[in-house]
Amino acid sequence: MRDTLRFLLGDALIEIDRCDPTLTVLDWLRLDRRMTGTKEGCAEGDCGACTVVVGRLDGSRLRYEAINACIRFLPTLDGCQLLTVEHLKGSDGSLHPVQQAMVECHGSQCGFCTPGFVMSLLALRLNEAEPGIGRIEDALAGNLCRCTGYEPIIAAGRRMDEIAPREQDHFLRDRAAVAERLMALRDEETLKLDGSGRSFHAPATTEGLAELVAAHPQATLVAGATDVGLWVTKGMKRLDPVIYLGRIEALREIEDKGDHLRFGAMASHIDVRTALARLSPQLDELMRRFGGEQVRNAGTIGGNIANGSPIGDLPPALIALDATLVLARQGANGIERRTIPLESFFLDYRKQDRHPDEFVEAVLVPKLGTDAQFHVSKVSKRFDEDISAICCAFHLRLGPDGRVSEARLAYGGMAGIPKRAKAAEEALLGQPWDETAVAAAIAALPQDFTPLSDMRASATYRLKVAGNLLRRFLIETTAPTGQTRVAGLLAEVAHG
Repeated sequence: MRDTLRFLLGDALIEIDRCDPTLTVLDWLRLDRRMTGTKEGCAEGDCGACTVVVGRLDGSRLRYEAINACIRFLPTLDGCQLLTVEHLKGSDGSLHPVQQAMVECHGSQCGFCTPGFVMSLLALRLNEAEPGIGRIEDALAGNLCRCTGYEPIIAAGRRMDEIAPREQDHFLRDRAAVAERLMALRDEETLKLDGSGRSFHAPATTEGLAELVAAHPQATLVAGATDVGLWVTKGMKRLDPVIYLGRIEALREIEDKGDHLRFGAMASHIDVRTALARLSPQLDELMRRFGGEQVRNAGTIGGNIANGSPIGDLPPALIALDATLVLARQGANGIERRTIPLESFFLDYRKQDRHPDEFVEAVLVPKLGTDAQFHVSKVSKRFDEDISAICCAFHLRLGPDGRVSEARLAYGGMAGIPKRAKAAEEALLGQPWDETAVAAAIAALPQDFTPLSDMRASATYRLKVAGNLLRRFLIETTAPTGQTRVAGLLAEVAHG
């Protein structure tokens, strides 16, 4: 057992032996260290003004990630390096290439949001050489600005590698040395911190996690804190105890098992996206709209599922793919595991089939067969960084006669849990995959769902869109290219 939090702040080793378990990185920087370059805007991981860069070991390699400091708990930085805008200047006081590019491209006006943009661009520069416009836009989607418009900032992203070669960047030059220092901080001990009358636990092994969850079944398990952080910053909850899963390398692994992919519960959305993209480009597009890059860096597949939100983006897609969960707990002779279909994990609103001493260890996702038809849609008020009003995923197989032999239609935002549309599926089975069958399935949707009206959408809208998305799936999979309604409308516009 270790009772000291250890991480690098820039080049300086920080050691803390007492800490509030839910003290945010933002508050620690601004209030304790008086490093005020990192700003507070929304305090919910939405605006990006608080963006900092965290360097963490991925195996033996140092990996840099932009994250939201406003919802990241300080003790979760154990064994990492924290970089803020104050660390960018050179030893002679010169601007970093990212900062210089922002100056030259006039990317800052009032300046409040500028440190967050700079840090998002820094993370992009440290990870990728000469990114294109699309990649720059993705990296900046989690940063909001009310002054400049985004074109000058995007221009700065294109200019930063022209100002100074990457090999001259002191962060890249020192990368190996920093990785060695972080390796020296790595151990197999469980970190335990006390502060403000509460406790924080961070095991380094799955066995240590199982023991802790068994000893503290009332604990809040924290993965990326992209939702739990808001419980603290907005809900003012005092969590005790907190068990953090981020030090367990085994839970971050993604493995190709031949007929399926195995995702450790702590696999980040960034890495999950890369793996799922190999199954379907539609999954890649879904994950591209999963929050901003800061959220995708921190959030995890296990956290998104275990959180139990009815509007989580991933569960409908995974249910349609017939994914299963591996749940683990401490048993009399070591860790005991059980595997259940993901769809049966969700019982009722925020209620799951998980015993108090269990935790999600892995997610198993079957690969699509060559005869599979698959579709994912997310409908939200805003394209980037928005929660779904409706999210759906459809997975069909057709027999040799063109009739539907298997149908899995999964929806989020239509009920208190993500769930399949069983009546609509039944209407499709055995039928030709055509408009008649789809119309019957759409007519059956009210048997499956009685959606609510809320700020995101009305119940009427949700049912209408749920049906229209199924019809779009039919058009995508049966209409010849160029003969869809949208293509026809574009042709009419082109010919006046």
